[in-house]
Amino acid sequence: MTHHYLGIDIGTFESKGVLVAADGSIAAMAAKPHKLIVPQPGWAEHRPKEDWWDDVTFLCRTLLADSGVPAASIRAVGMSAIGPCMLPVDTAGEPLMNGVLYGVDTRAHREIADLTAQIGEDVLLERCGNALTSQSVGPKILWLKRNRPEIFARTAKILTSTSFLVHRLTGRFVIDHYTAANSSPFYLADDLAWSDELAPGIVDLGLMPDLAWSTDIVGAVTRQAAAETGLAEGTPVIAGTIDAAAEAVSVGVLDSGDMMVMYGSTIFTILLGDTRLRDKRLWWAPWLMPGQHAALAGLATSGTLSHWFRDQFARELDPATAIQALVAEAEQSPPGARGLVLLPYFSGERTPIHDPQAKGALFGLNLTHSRGDICRAVFEGIACGTAHIVETYREAGQVPRAVYSVGGGTRNRVWSQATSDISGHSQILRQKTFGASYGDAFLAALAVGDVQPGDIRTWNPTASEITPDPAQAELYRRQFGVFKELYPATRDLMRRLDG
Repeated sequence: MTHHYLGIDIGTFESKGVLVAADGSIAAMAAKPHKLIVPQPGWAEHRPKEDWWDDVTFLCRTLLADSGVPAASIRAVGMSAIGPCMLPVDTAGEPLMNGVLYGVDTRAHREIADLTAQIGEDVLLERCGNALTSQSVGPKILWLKRNRPEIFARTAKILTSTSFLVHRLTGRFVIDHYTAANSSPFYLADDLAWSDELAPGIVDLGLMPDLAWSTDIVGAVTRQAAAETGLAEGTPVIAGTIDAAAEAVSVGVLDSGDMMVMYGSTIFTILLGDTRLRDKRLWWAPWLMPGQHAALAGLATSGTLSHWFRDQFARELDPATAIQALVAEAEQSPPGARGLVLLPYFSGERTPIHDPQAKGALFGLNLTHSRGDICRAVFEGIACGTAHIVETYREAGQVPRAVYSVGGGTRNRVWSQATSDISGHSQILRQKTFGASYGDAFLAALAVGDVQPGDIRTWNPTASEITPDPAQAELYRRQFGVFKELYPATRDLMRRLDG
């Protein structure tokens, strides 16, 4: 019987699953959409059962049916999901509220300020590896305790999205180190362990899941989970990780200097290094296996911003093809969008400015500008944000050697070319573009010893490369300079809008 590996990823707007054969070929793939819940500005949520677990059961059954692959041929299951999220559950693992999403949810800005003042920014950076930001789970736990005390009192475990799903499959409460590193101030970088030393009295460490490495086999599919998913009872399940890390694996990010740019609902980047990063503008995490480090950064809105533009300013277009039509309009606008510069801070911003109160801005408008110009400015604004991250990596002593780009945005010619032009880096695209779920399947194969890390480059060879256009270098150098000055010039005005 041919061996197969199952990978499932839960994204912000869509979940994907893939069944992969031992040679890396795809036996079946499937997807299921779900909605982002925004109860009020600055909040972002998912329903754990309906948006996460029901997607998993649907994808498992669909993949098995479409492929004809017997469930017994699946050697292991790997899962990833958006993260880090914050989800309190009861003793049975049942959700007590919606899952609070990663850095796009900025509700805990007061708790970030309070904990930073209490502990000290330098201490946080040295002991935890990261400053506290909207990406940090610790402040969201404090928000829960302050604002939903009745839920906090009933909480038996605090999970992230992946650990919720692993529990549903295996009955075990587990979180991988890469994800746990986002739980500052309750995870210590040098110890790779939970601790309440920096913020005692907020949370009982017994509420935190067990720690594991991403490729650790942490359990097996239970009888109940087998009945719901169609998987074979006893199938090994790995700890898994956050979607961005699995996506990096899928394109061959392996060595020091390898960098991934993920074009998704948000931009997320991972740059591997041999030493631990210490820079408050960026994030750090242990990589998926012991001994490697990852420098991390991300924008708060990216693909989400293009969807917003489509929904607000292109309502006459067919939603199924509207983005392609808007890209075609943007291509009619020259590089630089006829002097427009956009700040993509429509949901605050993550790295490198870490300002949940930052606002979006469109600068340079006049009566000659068209929808295509503004659309190009949207894509170029996101590209400037990505270039700002790359520049910050360099300033922190972490220099990208090879850049691998993934996600639906790589098919957007304006967006992807502007990213190379403004950052000055070529981008390598792989043949298989199914993303994090493909990386999950590879991690599952790695966990059971059927592949070696370097085999991913055989599973998924290079397809093409996007190179910077030297003819646009001077124009974009000027535009990028304006972009970097625009935020500090308007920051105080942004705060005045908040009253």
